[in-house]
Amino acid sequence: MSLKKALSALLTTVALSAGSAAFAEGIGASLLTQQHPFYIELADAMKAEAEAKGVPLEISIANQDLNKQLADVEDFIVKGVDVIVISPVDSQGAVAAIAKAQAQGIKVITVDIPIANAEVTSHIGTDNYTGGVKAGELMGKVLDGKGKVAIIDYPTVQSVVARIDGFKKGLEAFPDIEIVAQQTGITRAEALAVSQNMLQANPEITGIFGFGDDAALAAAVAAKSAGLQDQVKVIGFDGMEEARNAVDSDPIMVGVIQQYPQEMGKTAVDTAVDVIAGKTVPAEQPIVPGVYVKK
Repeated sequence: MSLKKALSALLTTVALSAGSAAFAEGIGASLLTQQHPFYIELADAMKAEAEAKGVPLEISIANQDLNKQLADVEDFIVKGVDVIVISPVDSQGAVAAIAKAQAQGIKVITVDIPIANAEVTSHIGTDNYTGGVKAGELMGKVLDGKGKVAIIDYPTVQSVVARIDGFKKGLEAFPDIEIVAQQTGITRAEALAVSQNMLQANPEITGIFGFGDDAALAAAVAAKSAGLQDQVKVIGFDGMEEARNAVDSDPIMVGVIQQYPQEMGKTAVDTAVDVIAGKTVPAEQPIVPGVYVKK
């Protein structure tokens, strides 16, 4: 072999080795839950894209437990991953862990739920405020511009705060619609209980906005149990199959704001791969949601 060919082969080997090293530690992902179809689809999309791109991916599930998520992030830091992708359980509570990762030179990407008052390399998620506005506009339309509305909330999650703010903004175009109750109901069981409480305290309620589909589906059950199925209209946010089916078949469910978790998961991995390669990525990558109503 000539000296020129030998040198070329050596340089190729070094380049390939460098490329492999770049992905040696890969991506650590801490996701909010796997008890919700949205996050199942998100995780599946991440796995498929990581396999397609040949980048190692480890996913840990926080199960809506902040302490578990903080421990998972710490584990990723110890392992020396290149990038952490996180959907925080608590937008404020995760700030210290994210700062620690960044101090170790690990880039952080948030997906679906942003971190409060902290800078990350990129945030990929639904434009929740716009989705909330669309929900408010839909509520105003189905109530013919008048009525009393309740909200099921999840105030420690920044994306939900944006949804609720947007919903209230959307309702501003309908001055004869009044928000009479707003309570926290994180799980479906909790949402059912708070819906029952709000309807008992305010039997004149004509509309309920659930921050997520689980909350909305629970609100529909509560309204039926109270005999208000002909009075109350419910709108959800996520667009999971169960909720879309309810919109198609149940008059009380008038619509859901539809997110696209597959697109989020794919974009999160693609962004992480670009970050590992040293490329500049957008700080914000909003994905505009759709509105699903009866076909």
